[in-house]
Amino acid sequence: MSKGKIVFLNGVTSSGKTSIVDAIQLKSDEFYYVVANDLFEEMIGERYLREDYWKYLSDAIVMMYHTARLFSDHGKNVLIDGILVERPEIKPHYEKVKTIFTGYPLYIFELFCPLEICRQRNIRRGNRTEDQSDEQHKLMAADIQYICTVHTHVNTPEKCADAILQKLASLD
Repeated sequence: MSKGKIVFLNGVTSSGKTSIVDAIQLKSDEFYYVVANDLFEEMIGERYLREDYWKYLSDAIVMMYHTARLFSDHGKNVLIDGILVERPEIKPHYEKVKTIFTGYPLYIFELFCPLEICRQRNIRRGNRTEDQSDEQHKLMAADIQYICTVHTHVNTPEKCADAILQKLASLD
């Protein structure tokens, strides 16, 4: 059995990751599994998040990557809705990702949106702090090898999904 594709959508909060995941799932029968930072964060008890947020979130994120790898081992394609940040608790994050997915078909896409637009989206959402995207941007891992970049501020989630699916098809 061949390994399933692992498609990592990397971007700060409110850059459009979840909307693009939804659009990909509407357009493709190949991507019905999703692992997301937010989903794995919800698995952690509030007490632990209050006690040491980054320690427990970092543990959960590493487990999320192993979960994605497990789907791939079973020939299933999986989308990762996440962000590669460098914090002491998970450093070197990007290197860990590359190690975990060595020998796996991992495709990392950059979701780019200007921080001012992310701030506006955060305010509209109401469940993020206004500057959360800015803070994540400061922590973003450097020198990530992206398959390509999609500009979520000038394209709809559907157009971004099309671009991602076309790029993946060109790699087959």
